Amino acid sequence: GKLYLHAPTETSQATLASVSPVFAVMKFDKEGNTTYFEKKKTELYQELGLQARDLRFQHVMSIATRNNRIIMRMEFLKAVITPEFLLILDYRNLSLEHWLLSQLASQLAGEGQLVTYSLPFEFRAIEAILQYWISKLQGRLNTLQPQILETLEALVDPKLLSVDRSKLHILLQNGKSLSELETDLKVFKETILEILDEEELIEELCLSKWTDPQVFQESTSGIDHAEEMELLLENYYRQAEDLANEARELRVLIDDSESIIFINLDSHRNVMMRLNLQLTMGTFSVSLFGLIGVAFGMNLESSLEEDPRIFWLVTGIIFLGSGLMWRRLLSFLGRHLEPPLPPHVPAVLKKSQPSTGRVEIKNSLKAETFGLSRTLPNQ
Repeated sequence: GKLYLHAPTETSQATLASVSPVFAVMKFDKEGNTTYFEKKKTELYQELGLQARDLRFQHVMSIATRNNRIIMRMEFLKAVITPEFLLILDYRNLSLEHWLLSQLASQLAGEGQLVTYSLPFEFRAIEAILQYWISKLQGRLNTLQPQILETLEALVDPKLLSVDRSKLHILLQNGKSLSELETDLKVFKETILEILDEEELIEELCLSKWTDPQVFQESTSGIDHAEEMELLLENYYRQAEDLANEARELRVLIDDSESIIFINLDSHRNVMMRLNLQLTMGTFSVSLFGLIGVAFGMNLESSLEEDPRIFWLVTGIIFLGSGLMWRRLLSFLGRHLEPPLPPHVPAVLKKSQPSTGRVEIKNSLKAETFGLSRTLPNQ
């Protein structure tokens, strides 16, 4: 009976272990040597001394420490940093794999442009990952900026009487991409800011402090390693802030351009409405005096149709009356559509203007005598 009860439990455990996800891992040591292997999630977190939830990577950004390990989540970039090596999980991404093979190994070995080579290994690994992510965000902004500027320049052209719908579609797509970039920058900044606000979290990122206290000494510049970590994070926070400001300027430019586009469209719409109103007035004038011709065209006899001069007289009256009526309506329309007059300037201000002008001219002449000859043309 005991064997019968325990058998389903052992079977379920074996089944769960068999369906555990397998990570494709790329390992970098302090010298930049690279090794590749595949390992199940259960075996990997047991070797690293972590929990299963620590290797649950969602498409979010976070930097956390667990059991003297740094776990970095940068969307599709998943990394585990220890004092001796760096693990990149699920590296099979085209852009990510190219960076891993061409740059990361050399940077960790001291052949790149990192500024933390004199510091412990975890500093180099964190800086390399943050530098990669900032460069990726910068590349996205550099790709969007010329496209947005070119599209806005084509849309805001005052010579165009209509808006190209294909350009609007491109602007809509670029605006959506810009919104995604702004969101990624905001999340990146918030992730770093959460660490900068907590002194304990900054100290936990210095793994060498707990493994080898002798290594965790003051650097050559006299700054503690915890302060070095804080300066490192602040540097990349500032870079992300600069990118966010550039993206914000693009967003403001798009909003301003949309306002200009709407103003141009309203102006063209007003022109068309005014033309339509003028034609309507002309039609009304012709129809009004055309009643005279309708009256004479009725099957009623009178003595006027016998005179050959009546036809030309009636025709002239119709055209002249229609023209005068249309002209009268247009003048009425112009009076009601004229812009308002400028505000009245008080007489006191009018009298003070000439004296002000004389003072400015005197000042400019004095400036000329001292060699400032460019002041008078400016005035």
